[in-house]
Amino acid sequence: MLSPVTAPEAIVDPWKEAALKVEQDRGEPMGRAAKVEVPTQLKHYTDSRRFLGTQLAESRQHRLKTPADFVELLDLIGQGELVELSPLGKHYILYGVGMMATDGPFTHYDKSSGKSVTLYANEAELKKELDLIGESEKTLTETNKNLIRQRQQTPRRETETRQKLDSQLKENRTQLNEVLSRKQLLTSFYGSAKSRQALFSKYEKLAAFAKDFGGRAYDLNDPGARKELKVKLLSYLRPAAFKVLEELAQVYQNKFGRPLPITSLIRPDEYQAELRETNRNATSVDVPPHTTGLAFDVFYRFMSAAEQDFVMAALARMRDAGRIEALRELRNHYHVFAFVNGKPPEERLIRRTLDQVGPPR
Repeated sequence: MLSPVTAPEAIVDPWKEAALKVEQDRGEPMGRAAKVEVPTQLKHYTDSRRFLGTQLAESRQHRLKTPADFVELLDLIGQGELVELSPLGKHYILYGVGMMATDGPFTHYDKSSGKSVTLYANEAELKKELDLIGESEKTLTETNKNLIRQRQQTPRRETETRQKLDSQLKENRTQLNEVLSRKQLLTSFYGSAKSRQALFSKYEKLAAFAKDFGGRAYDLNDPGARKELKVKLLSYLRPAAFKVLEELAQVYQNKFGRPLPITSLIRPDEYQAELRETNRNATSVDVPPHTTGLAFDVFYRFMSAAEQDFVMAALARMRDAGRIEALRELRNHYHVFAFVNGKPPEERLIRRTLDQVGPPR
């Protein structure tokens, strides 16, 4: 059971009760084991590029700003562009949203290079980190020299000793390369006074939000609090998508007496890139749908055939009305993308994106 780490205690027990309804054994095949007929509206177009291309075109048509990292996501929230979803809504449940969020420090993400760098509050914190890196580099370099010397002095007949030294050398060099890479990363991002100040300012903005965000303070030095804040930030959507989600959730719950399980909402580019390492469905297109705040995922892993047919039929009607794009994914999810004004982007914009989303499959 994927418990909501950001929920206040008062909502945890009701959330668990709702989650048990989602997971309840139906007494018949569920999820992909259930025999269903997937409507054409939830399959790829003949030209598979059109599915992502349409979502990319919608983003461009409305010039939507997408967040590179969690701090930029905070900006969108502060500007009032997003709606927060409670872990347990009236008709839906957030079931594993933000599950892959880490408890590590907040970072700045550079989309062009695909690299993230830790955010520090000031020069003193940065210097402290660089000093620690310098000490590690010195220690590992000296250890490396000693191991090489021992290796050279060990007779060939002492095979076991030489193999052990080789193993230690390999591990030491790996650690040294990691330290040097971190040093180079910090130097490249914090190298100039201007870039340092920009990153310090970014941390300052984060710290100001963390002091009082949604009526709660989050300690940025506490790993658990950092993860809770990240999960909370991933619990947002744009109003158009929230409207579609609520409408779908209401008809589903009215029919089956269960909350609609939602597993993913908005994602910053950085979080999207991390998901790509474990989830082939996390697209690498220039503007991934979830980064727009217009996409959400419905989890059908525990749904019977009747439930799946009902949800797919509802989504098919919305798609026929031109309100959404939708796809039944093989990893037990329905991907839903809502159009800002309840209608798809202009055809000429869609055609322009096709070559940018990769070759047809």
